[in-house]
Amino acid sequence: MTDYAAPSAYASRQRSRTGQIALRWLLYALLCLFALYYLMPLFVMVTTSLKSLEEIRTGSLVSLPRKVTFDAWATAWSGACTGIQCEGLRPYFLNSMMLAIPAVALSTLFGALNGYVIAQWRFKGANLIFSLMLFGCFIPFQVVLLPMARVLGMMGLAGTIPGLIFVHVIYGLGFTTLFFRNYYVSIPNELVKAAKVDGAGFFRIFWSIFLPLSLPIIVVTVIWQFTQIWNDFLFGVSFSQAGTQPVTVALNNIVNSTTGVKEYNVDMAAAIIAALPTLLVYIVAGKYFIRGLTAGSVKG
Repeated sequence: MTDYAAPSAYASRQRSRTGQIALRWLLYALLCLFALYYLMPLFVMVTTSLKSLEEIRTGSLVSLPRKVTFDAWATAWSGACTGIQCEGLRPYFLNSMMLAIPAVALSTLFGALNGYVIAQWRFKGANLIFSLMLFGCFIPFQVVLLPMARVLGMMGLAGTIPGLIFVHVIYGLGFTTLFFRNYYVSIPNELVKAAKVDGAGFFRIFWSIFLPLSLPIIVVTVIWQFTQIWNDFLFGVSFSQAGTQPVTVALNNIVNSTTGVKEYNVDMAAAIIAALPTLLVYIVAGKYFIRGLTAGSVKG
């Protein structure tokens, strides 16, 4: 009886293991298909940007370039295009850098201070203030256009890069406060009490204790804010003027130009150039994004 049961159990385990392996390979195949589906537009953009106009007209959309050329990239970056936008992306790319870097830094710093105060320094009305800041996260961009334009005009910042920095810092403050508050509530209150006993004040506790512990959530905030600010179009087109427009506005001008021959390779190259900074940020620091989001999810 036992002699027959052992081979039967072994065969059953083998069938179960074979089924698990087959299911795993099926899952891998489905994931590869989804990856190909989502990466196909990027593949078309890259290959089209490396083709000449003649090859684009006569060849297939998904075919590899017969002869690789970077003329479209040079045109998209430096200009010499045939449409209404002939300056190229270079000056607007620099505008976006001058806009995004200080806006990300300021909104991260102010969000850290707000989150520190709301999470650790209990005061009357703290929850109400936090709720109002959360409410601000869900206000659509279009609602604040006219009031913000009036405020920028009163401050003398209309149509300037500092004005755009101010807009993005204010609009992003609700999100950065939310990130830091949820992270700081997981830090033990005993650290604050011990620092107070030692005579440390408000800013000393923040700079010496909380900020050194904040690297995971700082990475999350920087990725979030940089992506939002760099990819923004509505604020950029509404609160800028010639010479201060960000790269997204310039990209829109290039793609929507109607005079002359439509240069699809230049359009694709310009779109890739405009998207490169956010892609690089996610490639370099993307693995820390989810880790930082879940770091403060235990409490609060």
